[in-house]
Formats: sequence, C-alpha cells, structure tokens
Amino acid sequence: MTGSSSLLLRVAGMVTAVAAVAAAAGCTASPGSTPTPATTAGGTGTAASSSATSGAPSASRTPRTVASSSSSASSPASGGASASATGSGGSGGSGSGCATRDLSVKAGNSQGAAGSLYQVLEFTNISNVACTLFGYPGVSLAGGTPVAQVGAAATRSTANAATLVTLQPGQTASTLLRITQALNYPKSKCSPTPTTYLQIYPPNQTTPVYVPFSSTGCASTSVNLLSIGVMVTGTAG
Repeated sequence: MTGSSSLLLRVAGMVTAVAAVAAAAGCTASPGSTPTPATTAGGTGTAASSSATSGAPSASRTPRTVASSSSSASSPASGGASASATGSGGSGGSGSGCATRDLSVKAGNSQGAAGSLYQVLEFTNISNVACTLFGYPGVSLAGGTPVAQVGAAATRSTANAATLVTLQPGQTASTLLRITQALNYPKSKCSPTPTTYLQIYPPNQTTPVYVPFSSTGCASTSVNLLSIGVMVTGTAG
C-alpha cells in the first residue's frame, strides 16, 4: 500500500486491537547484557513530543555501523538478545529468512493520533539474494551510555494476520509501530527517561539494529508504551 490513506488504515487497525493487546501483555525485563550499539544510514523518526537525532551514541565501546550500501555487518561484541525484545516470526514462515546483516532499517512516515505516534519502520534487502520476513520484529526504546534498552519491549498488535514477505534485492517491507506518550502516565508509575534510539530485532534474529530516534520512554516495565504490527510488503509512505 502507498500514500497517507494506507498509513491511516494501518493506524485504525492497530487502534482497535491495542486495548486487547495491552490487557493481555505481560511486563518484560531489559536485556541481561547490552549489545554494542549500531547506527543505520536510513531516515530518522520523530516522537510525538521530541525530535529525531543522528549519529552513534557515545559509549564505552566502538559502535558498529550498519550501512545501507553494504550487505555485511559484524556480530555483537558481547551479550545476547532479550527474549522479550528479539523479533519472532512465529509459525508459518518458510524460506531463507533475512538476517540482520541483509537489511537496512529506517524510520519512514509517521502520524500522531490521540496521545500516540504511529511510526512506519522500513526494512530493505541490501543483499544480492532474495530473503523472507515473517511475523513481528522485536522493538524497544533505548538510550544512555552505553546504550541500553529502556522499559518494556513492544507488545504485538493482532489487527492483521502474519503473512510471509519475500524481498528480492533492493525491495522493502514495513511494519507499523505505535508509541504512546510517556507523559500520559503518572511520573511515579512511568519513571520518564529520555531515549535516543529504537532497538530493532528483525523477525527471528538476535542481532539488533539501532535507529536514531529521540523520544521519552518509561523506565518502569509496568508501563508498556509500544505496540508493533506484522511485517507487510512495501511501505506505507
């Protein structure tokens, strides 16, 4: 789908499902160890009450860079993925899944609605062979020095059923992320914390990509600000 009407339709679907998802979702903990941060060469997003940033964070280790013009990326220097944050395709996927190193990830179009921001996330195949995406990526807010996950990972929107997305070299798939404003919650419950990145695990991958994105998260995992949709072909831009 293309055009603002496509984004509006996807936003409407997530709005109808978010109440049920939020009620069913449990709290998730931050990763036990922090992966080395990376940046992408794609576009940046803007949260409802903040602006996008660029560049790698100042950290105790040299940041990795995932460039949109290259199909290679190094493995994390140390640590593993949070089980709650790792992208998971679920059942029904087949074919050769897109590895993190095969993808350029960026924030696409966004739209504010009723105290939330709806942000399109775009995944482009930068390898020289076709690969597949199925289900949900793992997404959370991140920030600090060194960069670490802030608050709970995104719950899953069930507005649309997952379908297998095949990406030929150069093709793009997308998903829709809902970010609720942290200021909607009492400070005592939320523990508002500035964040500078989206930590994104492509479906079925344990190596994240860090997309520059300024926002305000809730350090407390008792509040879940994020809800993520399934991967779909094309973009909503």
